[in-house]
Parts: sequence; structure tokens; C-alpha cells
Amino acid sequence: MYERLRAYEGQAAANSGVGKDPVNEPMIRHWCEAMGDTSSAYPATAPATMLQVWTMGGLSGNAGRTGVYDELFALLEDAGYTSIVATDCEQEYVRPLRPGDRVTFDATIESVSPRKTTKLGTGYFVTTRMDVRVDGEPVGNHRFRILKYAPAAKRPGKGTGTGAGAGAAQAPRPRPVVNRDNAGFWEGVADGKLLIQRCDACATPRFPWLPGCGSCGSPRWTPFEASGAGTVFSYVVMHHPPFPAFDPPYAVGLIELAEGVRMISNVTGVPYDKVRIGMPVELEFLRVDAELTLPVFRATGVSDEGASDSPGDAAVPGKGA
Repeated sequence: MYERLRAYEGQAAANSGVGKDPVNEPMIRHWCEAMGDTSSAYPATAPATMLQVWTMGGLSGNAGRTGVYDELFALLEDAGYTSIVATDCEQEYVRPLRPGDRVTFDATIESVSPRKTTKLGTGYFVTTRMDVRVDGEPVGNHRFRILKYAPAAKRPGKGTGTGAGAGAAQAPRPRPVVNRDNAGFWEGVADGKLLIQRCDACATPRFPWLPGCGSCGSPRWTPFEASGAGTVFSYVVMHHPPFPAFDPPYAVGLIELAEGVRMISNVTGVPYDKVRIGMPVELEFLRVDAELTLPVFRATGVSDEGASDSPGDAAVPGKGA
């Protein structure tokens, strides 16, 4: 099987693809509003992390697709690897994109891993590299990696509908990806602290952890401890698809901290269908198992009835809560 998959390495997934729309101010504005980015640099230029946006084909796809990607996926699905999850994306930037630029791109299946066993199941990691150009000149590239897998068998158990209930007993909670950019954040969690960054040049706070400031570009920053107070800025209730260690339905909140940054986490202390925008929350640390502790946010000013902590999970109040 692996040799058949490796035959796709180096094959073109798209040749001379053309972005459906030129770089434009409305899309830049929508992106910045969604990200809470108020930098004066936009929309004169597009945020660098929008690189992939201008290559997306939507439901109807892009001209230039070769069908190779579909063939690879069909081979995997016929072999039982029917589920998919995006794992990470690496981007490199050559120059900013500006309104009016029309992007073109080539995509190549760069690598297919040997079969791997993960917490989600057994499958193959597929990495695609896309080179993006304007007027024939490189503006950036990105590698997008997915896992095509066969879901692990779910052990018997009765769920609680909170996302941290029986599913946590059936399979270990997925571990966060720790790298050189966010290692300090997870070290803080291990010490019972929620650390965010503050730019040394312009004093702008930021989260998630990044190597440079999105407002002024300075690479100098200092971590500081958040108070732990916040509100639910937005949320979704997850019903499908189910994943091991998570027991739908459960709420995932976008929490706006008192320091002005936002982070995604679980909302505890209230049933999933009682989470509301504007609800005040406070930090606590959820001990998922002997090796993993996560920062979550408990709704304040509500009764404990229907609290979403699962049996066996120890919640430790945040130091600043």
C-alpha cells in the first residue's frame, strides 16, 4: 500500500492555477475583523497569513486541478482510510500581497508518510506544497499537511454530552503540538499560569504566541500572566463529526480575555446549550489525565447544576481568577 501511495510523491495536484478573485479590500477587511486585527497597514496590503485564501476554489474548484489529489484520496478511502483531519500548515512569505494582485499557483504532492498510528486512528500523512506567484514572480509558498485515517474503535461507554465525559475514558485526549514558538505558553500552563505576549516595541498584547508582532513587526516581546477574567465572544456547539475522547454535543468558546486578546477553549460549569455570547467566565485548569492539564473557562454567576466537568477530571482555579 505504501509503495502505491509513494508513487504520487512529486506529482502535480494543480498546474498554473489561477485565483478566482484578485486580492481585494473587502476580503482583507472581513479577515481582519474576524481576527480582531486593527493594524493601519491593512487593507493597503493583505495580512501575510491570508496567502492560502487567494488560491481557494470554493465548492466549484479551480481551473488547473489535475485530479491526482482525488485519485490519491480515492485509493486511501477504498483501503478504509475514510476520515480526514488537517494537522498543520507551514508558510513562507516573499513579499506582501496588495489589492489588485492576481495570484497564480502550482501545487505538488510533496510527501506521503509511512502508515502512522495516532490517537485518532491509523493512517497516512499527506503533505502538499503550493507555490504562489503574481505576474510570474514568487510571493510565497505553503505546505499543507493532512492525516487520512481509519478511526480508532471507540470503546463502550456512556457519554455525558459535554465533550469531556465518557469519551475521555475511552481514548486519551489529543496532545497539543508544542513547538519553539509556543513552548513558553505550555510551560506557563504547567505552572498554573496563563501567559500571553506583549510586544516590547508597541506594547500590543497578542495570543496565540507568535515570533513577531502583528502590529509593528517587532520580534521582541515579554510574556505576562493574564488575570483569568473574560467573556464568551462567540461559540459553536459541536455535534459532528465525533472524535475519540470527545463526546458530542459540546460547546467550544472563543473567549475574550480582559487583556484584549482572544483564545479558543472549552466552557465549563454550564450545559452546552446554556452557553451565551457575553457570558462572563473565569480561568481554571482542567487536569485531563496524569500528563495533561489544559486551561479552560468556567462560567460565572450560574449554578453548578449541569456542570461540564467529567468524573475524574480535577479542576484547579486559575491563579488570577
